[in-house]
Amino acid sequence: MRNKGAIRLLAILFALVSLYQLTFTYVTKSVEKEAQEFGAGDIKKEQAYLDSIRGEGVYNFLWIKDYTYKECKELEMNLGLDLKGGMNVTMEVSVIDIIKAMANNSKDETFVAAIEKAKAMQKDSQKEFVVLFGEAFESINPNAQLSSPDIFGTLEMKDKIPFGASNAEVLKVIKKEADAAIDNTFNILRSRIDRFGVAQPNIQKADVSGRIIIELPGIKDAARVRKLLQGTASLEFWETYSANEVTQYLNAANEKLAAINTMAEPAEVAKEATKEEVKEEAKDEDVALLDKIEETAKDSTTDLNAKEIAKKYPLFSVLNPTQRGSSKAVVGMSHIKDTARVNQILAMPAVQSVMPRNLKFFWGVKPIDKGGNVFELFAIKVTSRDGKAPLDGDAVTSAREQIDQNKAQAEVSMSMSGEGAKVWARLTKDNIDRAIAIVLDGYVYSAPNVISEIKGGQSSISGNFTIAEAKDLANILKSGKLPAPAHIIADEVVGPSLGQESIQKGMWSFIIAFVLVLIYMFFFYSKGAGLTANIALIANLFFIFGVLASLGAVLTLPGIAGIVLTIGMSVDANVLIYERIQEELKGGKGLSLAISDGYKNAYSAIIDGNITTLLTGIILYLFGEGPIKGFATTLVVGIFSSLFAAIFITRLIIEGSLKRNRNITFTTKFTDNWLRNAHIKFLEKRKVFYVISGIAILVSIGSLATRGLNQGIDFTGGRTYVVAFDQDVSVEAISKSLETVYGHAPEVKTFGGDSQVKITTKYKIDESGNEVDDEVEGLLYTGLQPYLNGASKTDFLENNRKMSQKVGPTIADDIRQSAVWSILFALIVIFLYIMLRFSNWQYGFGAIVALAHDSIIVLGIFSLCYGWLPFSLEVDQAFIAAILTVVGYSINDTVVVFDRIREYIGLHPKRDRVEVVDSALNSTLRRTFSTSLSTMVVLLAIFLFGGTSIQGFTFALLVGVMVGTYSSLFIATPIAYDTSLRVSKVIAKKK
Repeated sequence: MRNKGAIRLLAILFALVSLYQLTFTYVTKSVEKEAQEFGAGDIKKEQAYLDSIRGEGVYNFLWIKDYTYKECKELEMNLGLDLKGGMNVTMEVSVIDIIKAMANNSKDETFVAAIEKAKAMQKDSQKEFVVLFGEAFESINPNAQLSSPDIFGTLEMKDKIPFGASNAEVLKVIKKEADAAIDNTFNILRSRIDRFGVAQPNIQKADVSGRIIIELPGIKDAARVRKLLQGTASLEFWETYSANEVTQYLNAANEKLAAINTMAEPAEVAKEATKEEVKEEAKDEDVALLDKIEETAKDSTTDLNAKEIAKKYPLFSVLNPTQRGSSKAVVGMSHIKDTARVNQILAMPAVQSVMPRNLKFFWGVKPIDKGGNVFELFAIKVTSRDGKAPLDGDAVTSAREQIDQNKAQAEVSMSMSGEGAKVWARLTKDNIDRAIAIVLDGYVYSAPNVISEIKGGQSSISGNFTIAEAKDLANILKSGKLPAPAHIIADEVVGPSLGQESIQKGMWSFIIAFVLVLIYMFFFYSKGAGLTANIALIANLFFIFGVLASLGAVLTLPGIAGIVLTIGMSVDANVLIYERIQEELKGGKGLSLAISDGYKNAYSAIIDGNITTLLTGIILYLFGEGPIKGFATTLVVGIFSSLFAAIFITRLIIEGSLKRNRNITFTTKFTDNWLRNAHIKFLEKRKVFYVISGIAILVSIGSLATRGLNQGIDFTGGRTYVVAFDQDVSVEAISKSLETVYGHAPEVKTFGGDSQVKITTKYKIDESGNEVDDEVEGLLYTGLQPYLNGASKTDFLENNRKMSQKVGPTIADDIRQSAVWSILFALIVIFLYIMLRFSNWQYGFGAIVALAHDSIIVLGIFSLCYGWLPFSLEVDQAFIAAILTVVGYSINDTVVVFDRIREYIGLHPKRDRVEVVDSALNSTLRRTFSTSLSTMVVLLAIFLFGGTSIQGFTFALLVGVMVGTYSSLFIATPIAYDTSLRVSKVIAKKK
């Protein structure tokens, strides 16, 4: 092997990078363990501890850089909701509402009809709504103009859509504005999510335009999340107080709180009121809060001075006031962990009594320090009788970022409507040398000082913005005119207990499967070669986790299955190499030469097999969503890591042993002759296997045509709930009880035991909104009350409801289409690769027939067995991942067989073709046995110990591996042979 030094260096660097990435997970788990010990079971104390060290250094990497807890948390291995618990939400920005708003809700008949037609077209199309709207408008009235005054040629749009603009030009403007509105909605949602206080929230744009995917680990109150995420953005312009004006009120509030909180000295009892007397004057809730603040201070620190400060300065111990004399609207700043406490204090009746009635407080939206911990508090002045802002977002007609040529700084240019310009002129005239706060969702995004009265509605906002910040502010200002409501079209809530159960079962299945593979390799290939392969497998596992952590990939239960399956399949590379080495040794070559030639001759089959599996993984990643994408990520990473470990690390270890004159054996006396001299006549019996497979396919198709498949809500749409009870329940009784509230009998199945059920309903699935989600959950609670032993609705949602999932009809249709396309595209790509690689289309045809054979039989078994087996056989996204994995495994097996046939034909070109093919097939039996058995052992461990939620997935893989192994020997090769024979006869006749 050449370049050993470079490969050794690469392996060391690979290991160091993996170790570096995984240390962050170790550090965060250590810190969180300390928080648990500090909290002693009190979740609020745990969170307070973590908040207090959020910006503090907790990890020093080689004395080069200090990492804060927040930074370590961002770099740790991410766990999916099925492992951690929490909420996953898919939101869709309503482009329809954006288009209607741009057209001022036009009543034009063609416009209204085009909107309705585009809605109908969207159900069966993957195109963006703007494109569909354009097509619908053109088809309804080819002569109509979108730029007409009745549609988009309005006064507000005159700067963007000139008179007489073509429909194509108007659609470009609509697309641009819709994209800007979607970006703004994304930013608003991200800002709202950052304020949930969720560790490792994840928000990203989906591949489908207008869709946003949000993951919130640890969230329990799903109703609150839905309400906050779907709330309409409220943009407002407020007048402000200066810090100089507010300081006196803050001082008075702090003194009053101190009087309530301080016990008078015994000698001064006659002169001053005691704490109890002052408490009698105060509200009970005020006293309770102050006691809580003082108690929290005692719990969170051992510093006596800090405790005394919290007692004497209840407000200023959590709010650092702005210095006197400041004319800015910022009146103080607080650490993120103290902001909630400041809000509670400022809302107390005792504090409100010393504050002006028209004074409100809003926090700034962004932290002001590098650590992201300190936030500013702004003082807002209410000047209207109804308490509303003097100006809102409807007044803004346009906003854009630009560069101030004089100061070379980014700023925001803003235009207002006629009525808005009048209010803006008055507002700026009355507030010269004062700040006007721009507030969205109750948080201050900017508070620029007014220099002079602004007339005409044209103004610019400056404030040391970066280009990105100026763009964000411009989008926020535009949101007032272009509302982009976002609706939840799919969500999933996984309770922490179910997540913890999944972690335990997933880890046990992982450990058991991994140990079984290590034992098998050690037993079958001796302590020398077997131990070397095991070292490579352990290194492979380490590399996989390191790469996943560095990529920021989310590890889910299907992801763990992907890793375990990858490990099982990675055995194949070692098996191919070892079998080749044994063949070379049997041929009389010396050990060193046999090892060199064994590796060289195994490369072709290894590379071909892994490329086909890699293509499957890439297609899964491109077309899949959620768990499928996670599974594909681990599969692709695992393939590269497995190849590196199997080819290079084992070679380094083996050649190192040769240098030390150690004898290496590649088999044991028990396995040396196993399937070594088999003489099975595969081609002679091919018609028998054609009949067997034909019957299996006909039965499968018959079942699919009559029984169909048990499609999950991924494909049909609906709501699913997993509910646990304190006692065993009857699914029939549960179904009847829920029928009385829903009006139809939902599907109810046991899920992991007789005391836990899975409930699926399509009640009002076509309707969206918080009130609908709340109604469905409320009816679920009502229907299940007889079985809940008096549990309240809150207890039911937090404890009994282990999981809930909602998939709307639109997204279900998209998932179904992407699943079909992913399977078809995978088959086409594999056919083309094999045809090009083997320079023979018959090989590709044989492989595709075998893959179709495997897929139909797996589908047929799922159709035949659902309702009979004691676990779920739903066809969902995870099932599609299983089918494509079976395709990848089966084609890997088939390619190895084809590669050996091609080699034997090259070695024996004049020998009878049937004899050559049979010899090639028999020579691969040891490899097929080892790979299939190790993979089956892995899958069986996952199936038995991996938990209920993944049993259907692993059952599909188990069936697929068995059928795939069978088809690569008894279907793919015979089909390729018969096709080649038929082509040869046709050519002979023509001659």
